[in-house]
Amino acid sequence: MLSQNLARYGELQHKLGFKFRVQHTLLKSFVAFAERLGDRHIQTARVLEWATLAPSPQQRRNRQLTVRRFALALSAEDRRNEIPVADALGRGLFERRIPHIYTADEIAVLMQAAACLKPSDSIRPLMYQTLFGLLAATGMRISEALALRLDDLTADGLVIRQTKFQKSRLLPLHLTTWDALDRYLMTRRRVGTLNSALFVSTTGAPPSYYTVIAIFLRLARTIGLRGGPGQPGPRIHDLRHTFAVRSLEQCGHDRDAVGRHIVALSTYLGHAHVTDTYWYLQATPILMAQIAAAGEALHQGAVA
Repeated sequence: MLSQNLARYGELQHKLGFKFRVQHTLLKSFVAFAERLGDRHIQTARVLEWATLAPSPQQRRNRQLTVRRFALALSAEDRRNEIPVADALGRGLFERRIPHIYTADEIAVLMQAAACLKPSDSIRPLMYQTLFGLLAATGMRISEALALRLDDLTADGLVIRQTKFQKSRLLPLHLTTWDALDRYLMTRRRVGTLNSALFVSTTGAPPSYYTVIAIFLRLARTIGLRGGPGQPGPRIHDLRHTFAVRSLEQCGHDRDAVGRHIVALSTYLGHAHVTDTYWYLQATPILMAQIAAAGEALHQGAVA
């Protein structure tokens, strides 16, 4: 019964316009756990038992609250579904996670580790190496990269279609990025598939979001960027933060140049508002030195 209810609930979320990707994965895990133990309805004790299997307090609360929203929907139809209280696993205060700003060497080592994936005679190592390199070179979202089609490569750059804010945009690419894509495409053409996705794996189909994340985490642990499961560390999304910060570091130091650059960066990243771009910025030694120099110039009466 829980499986059928989850199918209906997921269909409703999609019709409402939600991607419902991460939540669906969590709920599938809970439903499988509960049904193995013979449950036909949501039970608070079972929700907490399953939620506490997560490795961190934040993940436990997220699990519990995800099932709670599911329970609220089911309880409207059948009161036998129990609704866990919202703070059953404590109250989580939202804190901005400090992003990891990758060094050029760290990105190079990550890409090299991807190039060593098995099977070595397949497209898989080159696909992941190119994918991670493209994320670092453009700051695009992983979901945008996995949605790219072959015809999104144009003479003017990459076309990113109907993304997070229902906006399409064109990403001009550096010559070195084009060279890397051309090398990948040479191998891509030898893959016997009718799938039009740009990034395909050994099956000829694009890898799933969760597969890419799992590969990234495994490689990051292998090269020492992250600790074991459940421990914090650099994320694949931090490549987007890194692109934003490094591009600002290379900007001209006068106020007008920075203002123009932020507007251009916001457009390139596909943000609806320039304030969204500020979220991706993080203090680095280079930026702090530039700010200090501008402050000193202002103090001395020059134009900062």
